[in-house]
Parts: sequence; structure tokens; C-alpha cells
Amino acid sequence: MNFELTEERQMLQDTLRRFLSDKYDVPTRNAILESDTGMSVDLWAQLAELGILGALFSEDDGGFGGAGFDIAVVFEELGRAGVVEPILETCILGGGLIASLGNETQKGLLESIIGGETRLALAHGEPRSRYDLSRVETTYAAGKLTGHKAMSLGAPNADHVIISARESGGIDDPHGISLFLVPVSQLEMRTTPIMGGGTAADIYLNGVSVSEGKRLGAAGEAFAHLETVFAAAITATCAQTLGGMESATRLTVEYLQTRKQFGKAIGTFQALQHRLSDMLIELEQARSAVIGAAGYLGADTRLRDRYASAAKNLMGRAGRMIAEEAVQMHGGIAMTQEYELAHLTKRIIMADHMFGDTDHHLERFIALSAA
Repeated sequence: MNFELTEERQMLQDTLRRFLSDKYDVPTRNAILESDTGMSVDLWAQLAELGILGALFSEDDGGFGGAGFDIAVVFEELGRAGVVEPILETCILGGGLIASLGNETQKGLLESIIGGETRLALAHGEPRSRYDLSRVETTYAAGKLTGHKAMSLGAPNADHVIISARESGGIDDPHGISLFLVPVSQLEMRTTPIMGGGTAADIYLNGVSVSEGKRLGAAGEAFAHLETVFAAAITATCAQTLGGMESATRLTVEYLQTRKQFGKAIGTFQALQHRLSDMLIELEQARSAVIGAAGYLGADTRLRDRYASAAKNLMGRAGRMIAEEAVQMHGGIAMTQEYELAHLTKRIIMADHMFGDTDHHLERFIALSAA
């Protein structure tokens, strides 16, 4: 099979790589991380102007991409540069649900999302839900939302938050879950920074008034759409992790070629060469996993989710191995904030806990593979 990028995707990759290499260096990222918002509005606008946000939406939704490989190309480059802006939260999760479920008025937001004027977040996880998508205790009744959403990624910088709530069924029932598009000004939240960059928030819903006109799609029918955007988010996270692994490996190679002991570069030591070889093998396996997840993102639900879980499980294991080996072979410099590897390794490790960790996806893959 031919896994080379199409001409359009190659141009997208080259454009984004050049832009980030010029604009997103370590001092810039550190300044963003130390800021109150944890993101750069100027860089967000520039990414939108380049068409990067539009590459994550289909032509029907005002973009020019939206397929699995478009997502993989964009997020691999974002991961390579260690970008912390909430692109996944806005375009894949929030934007994906608007595109899938929104009415004509709600879909009007897509233009401003692609243009960089509007940011979204999804508040779905809860303190007792772990990684189970169907476990929703927040309720919607008599026009009010009541419940507690935990670690809602990107919510502090969003203009609107999509909130999941149960209108019928038990707390683990896939049926009965609805989604509501709520302006962030109506919400009470507590913000927290995420290790490796980005922000999240706990959202407290103490009878927040929301009209039925804010519902996305039909009442109680949101679960399948949540599964779809989470599959895309898993693919994006895996691609982003792959980019981070590539940069961590590159930095390690460069360090082994320049750091000297006993009058020679430590990269000439056979023990370190063997360890680097293991990193390169894991990196190629990870690339294959991302290709599989991206290629099957449009397949039927069972096959799509099986490939997504296989990729997420492998990325968690391979990412941890590469991060740990890179730090070990660098020594103390790897843990300094002024050196790029420190940021990359944090993001690689943190990615394993987003949208399900290695153990969760191993169990899920086994269940999906059962006859």
C-alpha cells in the first residue's frame, strides 16, 4: 500500500511545519505557559489564517479536509512543535459535535470557529465516570442543568461549552444522553493548568437555566455522536504524541552526537546505540498505529473503535518508553524548562491519560475483538 501523503496534505504539512519552526520556539512556549490564559490569541489567529483549523472540517462544513489523514497530518506537526493551544478541544470535539448535530443556526458557528473568532469546549467527563462515555449523572430537567463536570479540557478559554446531560435512563445507559450548547458566561467553573500545557476546568451546574433551543440534535440521542468525536480525538491525540516522540528522538540523537565522555561522543558507545535503536523501532510501530487509526476513522463503528483503541494502547506504551529513554540518555538537562525535551516528555506522558489510558484501551480492544 502507498502511505505517502497526497499533494494537498504534503503542502499542509510543509506549511504548518515551517510556520511552527519560525513562530513556536521554546521561549515562546514558556511565555505562553506562564501566561494567565495558557494560550496565545495571536498564534491562534495566525493558525486560522493559514487554514489549519479549516483542514479539520469537511467541505460541507466550510473547511477543506476533515478526514482521518487530515487530522493526523495537522496533529503530528502540532505534537512535533509542542503546541499547547486548544485546537483539539475546539475543532475536533466541540466543532465535530456542532457539525454532526447542530441545526442551521448552530452550524453558523462553524464559520467563526474556522476563522479563529470562536472557541469551543466539551464538558462530558464527571468525577465518577472514569473513561466510560455512557456514564453521565448530570441531568437536564425542567429547563435546568444540574451536576458536576470534571476536567473539561479547554473550557477556560472557550466562548461556548457543550455540556452532556441525561434526560432519561440509568446513569450508565447510552440512551438518554443529550448535549447542550451553553455560553461560558452562564457557567461557574474552577480552572486548573494541565501538565504539559493547556487548561481545564471543573464546571459546577447548580440548576443552570438552558432552553431546549440550545440542545444539539434530538433529545437523548447524543451517545453515538460522542463516540464518533472521541474516536477522532483519540486519533488526533495519537498523532500528536507521535510528533512529540519524533522530536524527543531527534533531540536524543543530536545530544548523543555532541555530548562527549572520555574524549569521544557518547553516541559511539554501543550500549547507548542499542537503546536508541529500540527507540527508533518503537517510533516506527507508533507511526503504523497512527496510520491505522487515521485510515479507519471513517469505517463502521466497531472497526473504527478497534483501530483507535489499538493505537491508543500502543502509543501509551511506546510513548512512555521513548520519553523515559530520552530523559535517561540526556541526564539532568532533560528536566530543565529551558530545554525542549522537558516539555515534550510531559506531553507524551500526559497524553496516555487523555480519552482512556493503556489499560482501558487494552480492555476495550479485547471486547471489540470478541466475536
